[in-house]
Order: sequence, then C-alpha cells, then structure tokens
Amino acid sequence: MVRRSAVAAMLAAGTAFALVPPVGTAQAAPPGDRDVTAVLFEWNYDSVARECTTTLGPAGYGYVQVSPPQEHMQGPQWWTSYQPVSYQIASRLGDRAAFRNMVGTCHAARVGVVVDSVINHMAAGDGTGTGGSSYQKYSYPGIYSPPDLDNCTTSINPSDYTGDRWRVQNCELVGLADLDTGEDHVRGRIAAYLDDLRSLGVDGYRIDAAKHMSPEDLVAIKSRLGDPHAYWKQEVIHGEGEVVSPAEYLGTGDVQEFRYARDLKRVFTAENLAYLRNYGEGWGYLESGRADVFVDNHDTERGGDTLSYKDGANYTLANVFMLAWPYGSPDVHSGYEFSDRDAGPPNGGVVRACWQDGWKCQHAWPEIRSMVGFRNATRGQAVTNWWDNGADAIAFGRGDKGFVVINHEATALTQTFQTSLPAGDYCDVQSGRAVAVDSAGRFTATLAPNTALALHVGVRSC
Repeated sequence: MVRRSAVAAMLAAGTAFALVPPVGTAQAAPPGDRDVTAVLFEWNYDSVARECTTTLGPAGYGYVQVSPPQEHMQGPQWWTSYQPVSYQIASRLGDRAAFRNMVGTCHAARVGVVVDSVINHMAAGDGTGTGGSSYQKYSYPGIYSPPDLDNCTTSINPSDYTGDRWRVQNCELVGLADLDTGEDHVRGRIAAYLDDLRSLGVDGYRIDAAKHMSPEDLVAIKSRLGDPHAYWKQEVIHGEGEVVSPAEYLGTGDVQEFRYARDLKRVFTAENLAYLRNYGEGWGYLESGRADVFVDNHDTERGGDTLSYKDGANYTLANVFMLAWPYGSPDVHSGYEFSDRDAGPPNGGVVRACWQDGWKCQHAWPEIRSMVGFRNATRGQAVTNWWDNGADAIAFGRGDKGFVVINHEATALTQTFQTSLPAGDYCDVQSGRAVAVDSAGRFTATLAPNTALALHVGVRSC
C-alpha cells in the first residue's frame, strides 16, 4: 500500500503463465512447477533484469514481483510509488523501454513477471509527476476528471472497518483520491492499463488495496481484460470482526493471507514450533490453493506486525519453514535496510550489488535461496513423517522427495529421523554437508541452535 505525504501516516488497511478457468473463478496457485515469487521491492527495472539472469532463474524462482510501473508523484519516499499520476510507464524505477527489456530478460531466464498494480486511487495533492504530467487532486489530465472520483471525499475512519462497508470501499484511504470503480469509464480505463502491461509481456498482477474496492467492481474490471483469465492476487488484509472479508475476493483470484505472516511471528518469537503441525487450513486460513503467503512485505516489515530482516534467525528460519511447508503460494520479500520508515530505495532503486548500499537481498540469502529448489523438487507431495520435541525443534518430510529439520532451540539437537526418502547419499542444501539415508529411510544428524537441514532428491551430492 501507500502513504500520503500530507498525513505522513503508514497505510495500514490494506504470475504466471495464465491458466484458463471460467471468468470469475479463482485460480489455484500460480501454474507451472515453480511457484515461488521473489518480491524485489523498489528495485529499478534494469536491476531486476540482471537479477533474473544471475540469481532468480538459476535458483528456481518462478516469478518476480516488481513495484508499481506507472508515473507517480515526485519524492524520495518509497510510498510515492503508490500514488499514481498517470498510467504511462515513467517512474523512478525506469521507463517503458526499460520495463519491456526487463520482462523479456526475465522470461529468457524462465522467470515470470507480476506487477504491483495500484488501481484503487490516484495521488493526493497537486504537482508534477515523475514523467512530467501536471495534476491536481481529483484531476489527472487525459485520464480522470472529478466525476470519475468517488463522491466521498473524507478519509476512512478506523471505526469504519468494523461498521461501515460502504465507507471502506468508497471513501478515501489516508486521503488519497478514490476512483469510482463502479463507473464504466473508470473500469475501462483501468482494464486498458492492465492490458497495456500484458502487451509488454506481464504474466500477472498483485492488486494493491483490493479491500477498498468491492468484489463486484473487480470482477467487472477483470472481465474487460483482453485475457480475463490472467493471474492475479489481491491485497485484502484480514481484520477480526471487520465488515470486509478476504474470502469475498476469491472469485477473481488468489488472496494474500496476512494471518499466516502474523501468526508465524508469534510462533517463532513466543510459542512452540511444534504447534505448526497443521499450519494453514487447520488454523482457519483460506484454502491453500487460493492463498498467497509471505513472512513479511513492505508494509508489515515497517509496521512490525510480522517478522523482518531485523529479527535474525527467527526471520531466516520462518522463511525456511514457509518454503518447505505445502500451504499457499510463497512470496519472498527482498528490500533494503531502513531506520526511517518513509525512506525510499538506496540509489533511487539501482542495485549495484547485493548486500551493498543497504540492499538486503533476502531472496539470495543461502538459507532461503536453497529452499526454492527444495520447494520445486517436492511440489505436490504431502507432509509425511512429522516429528517434534514438543517445543522448538521440528522435522517433516514431503513424500519421498524431501525432508527438512528446523532446530529453533537454544542448544544443539542430535536426533535420528525417519523419512520416506530413497536410500542413498544426499546433500544438506542448508549446510552443504553430505547426509546418508539408510535402507530404512533413516539418518542421524546434529544441528546447531537456530539452524536447519534440508534434503531433497534434486541434490544428491555436495
């Protein structure tokens, strides 16, 4: 989501080579055998293109999600990217040519491209956009005029989320100019923008602030697309007792399951990993095939309601678990260091190299990157051979294709594990050490505190 410069308040409320279900039917997880998305938050398009070739493709990532590709208000803060001025591709992250080149380069590396799509609102205030377009709030020449904006020009109040659906979906999110997505012209203009991105090769969309548009409006917009079956996932933040529910949006695509990330933080920081035995639908979450999951995203890492790179081993091991556990379609957030929550990307989005200039590159951390291959190798396999110590050490298999151990204890763990793996030698992709599985499917290992072990049939030797 986005912040408004006038109020300087965090926005709190809130891939894929297309399948062909009936219009209005939710798609399952992103198609193909590589369903992990690297979310390269605020990377410029030239940097994304290079990363697809050097890291994402070789690691087995199926998709990359890029920050909003449209002209936006000027300013160094990250949230300016979420305040559109026009739909031309002319942002600080690159122009149309750079975007087109990025998509083609990523496709050559077998990486699909998902775009963060801001279609609920336009920028607040007056000014000149990053592409030179002049605008005023409620007037965006060549695109929208005041009649295209909703009649409610007051901000959504916190109490509205539990008591007034109309205001949540028709009033202004932190003072941003709310588009009247029930209007035919607006629906057509949004669909034309999404179709333009599709014409450049885009494979899917992340619908920002979907909670603030009615499901009926989104169905209507999607039906107007040249390819109405294009994959999309929707940002609908779950709130206990709220009048808008994430499940309402399953008719158009996947929905981001925020409870997954919030509960992971609680389990890894204050509870026992043993509780994760039935994580997902067993915890009351959305159906696995319709859920998009993550450990953190750009909003939650700043708001503190999920883990973030600042949480050390808790964060790393939570990502290992997410990629090993067969629930939802995982996003791996990859951003940059910050102390100021408003701070925009280092070097204006230019990534000269990972782990320099503040770029964290979580998608390339060895512990996380190695689990992308594990997930690909174990796709479609059920959880088998669950083991836990009743506290913070767990292990489980993925059929006869993989096995993972996570030791979140403060002391070393030595244990003999029963697996369903074929006998033979394997390479622990977490440590790079050889592990021998005997004819009964067992192996013995010692794990240091706050480390993991992962074996899969795709890597048999170190």
